[in-house]
Amino acid sequence: MLIINTLAPIFLLILLGYSFKHLKFPDESFWKHLDRFNYFVLFPSLLFYKLSTANIQNIIDFDFIVVASVSLVVLSIFLILINKILKFENSSFTSIYQGAVRFNTYVFLALTYALLSEENFVMGMLLITFIIPLLNIFCITIFASYVPKNKITVISFLSSIVTNPLIVACFFGGTFHFFELHLPILVENTLSILSSAALPLGLLSVGVGLHLSSIGSTKVALVLSSFSKLILLPFIMYLMCLLFDVENDKMILLILFASMPTASSAYALARELGGDLKLISSIVSIQTILSIFTISIFMWILNIGS
Repeated sequence: MLIINTLAPIFLLILLGYSFKHLKFPDESFWKHLDRFNYFVLFPSLLFYKLSTANIQNIIDFDFIVVASVSLVVLSIFLILINKILKFENSSFTSIYQGAVRFNTYVFLALTYALLSEENFVMGMLLITFIIPLLNIFCITIFASYVPKNKITVISFLSSIVTNPLIVACFFGGTFHFFELHLPILVENTLSILSSAALPLGLLSVGVGLHLSSIGSTKVALVLSSFSKLILLPFIMYLMCLLFDVENDKMILLILFASMPTASSAYALARELGGDLKLISSIVSIQTILSIFTISIFMWILNIGS
């Protein structure tokens, strides 16, 4: 029952966002601006505030980041080998790949905030600080390899990393903490209030970004990407945790991370670099729905919230 009580509010907010979109209240331009405001202001405020004020003395190693990275490499190799057998269209494979490796940051942090300790929530933020650049490298490499007409330069790639507001916020938040810098109490309290809006508004934006009408008949590409993301990656992550002898708390964090649905930002990258837009839209939507059930199963197996 506690699993339902924890998961239900998160996915009800997503459903609420989807309902608002179809009611056209507020109008479409509102949600577009809200999404940008959340991405560039509210969410960076949350990351900076939490990292700059967190107690991370107990985090003495970063093996959980290594395990996550290795797991993503293993999954990438699997997908490339499967593609050699099934021979998808190149644009379709880039969408399959993005769907299988990317993760929804809003859902991940909302779950870790609701389920895990403050220390694990901070570890989750540290994890995404390192994984977001790595995933950008992986995805852009796949696009460059399978859709070679894209002109991706080193400068443009590095620029996308150093200007990412989430990475910038984590960097400065970590720097403040490392050098034991302190914000004026007025600023800190303002950030505390401002950042509290990030997760609920982010989850509403996830719902607004769903396109359920794009989900057509079941296709191999859709099944492969969703299976790889929601089932296979958590299983690989579990095996890697055993191999690297990761502590139980970190294992729970990593498996939750691996079980997240893919990110709606995958659509933007597919549009920019020549991916299959209809397929990635279907993948994002179906994974968000299916993850309600797969995450519940993993929580039950891991004995979280029970």
